[in-house]
Amino acid sequence: MQTALLSILGLALLRTLHAQDSIPVQADFQQDKLTGRWYSIGLASNSNWFKEKRHLMKMCTTIISTTAEGNLEVTSTYPKAELCPLFPTGWGSKHNIHVVETNYEEYALVATQISKSTGSSTMVLLYSRTKELSPERLEMFTQFCREQGLTDNEILILPQTGETGSSGM
Repeated sequence: MQTALLSILGLALLRTLHAQDSIPVQADFQQDKLTGRWYSIGLASNSNWFKEKRHLMKMCTTIISTTAEGNLEVTSTYPKAELCPLFPTGWGSKHNIHVVETNYEEYALVATQISKSTGSSTMVLLYSRTKELSPERLEMFTQFCREQGLTDNEILILPQTGETGSSGM
């Protein structure tokens, strides 16, 4: 197994909604309830990296934990030669991360605005506590992605590890 580690800098990123942002955030967000094991079920993005790699992406396991500094740390694990939906952060990029909606026990919808000197992109992730979600939750994800300006070709329900092919919405 290979492990990708992404530290989310600052609890404030998860709870802050700037006036210029159009992404809603979870009301009364409770960071401790978001911790634990999740599966990446859906991914949408308008970034060039996603467009080039989407055919390789598979569902992966993600662990969210709290750091000593009070931040959230996200660790995703995936089998070798398969890609988990983590984007290379790269130097000089800023990630404005929002927990849009969650019930903590079933799903979490997370949206990120990524700004770099070469431009900006949007990424939306749908996490689940199990490897499957109801059609209603998948439709909620798809609809939210469309509201963020993402097209059907930029929305992906991730196949489980070991499955072949990928499906767009």
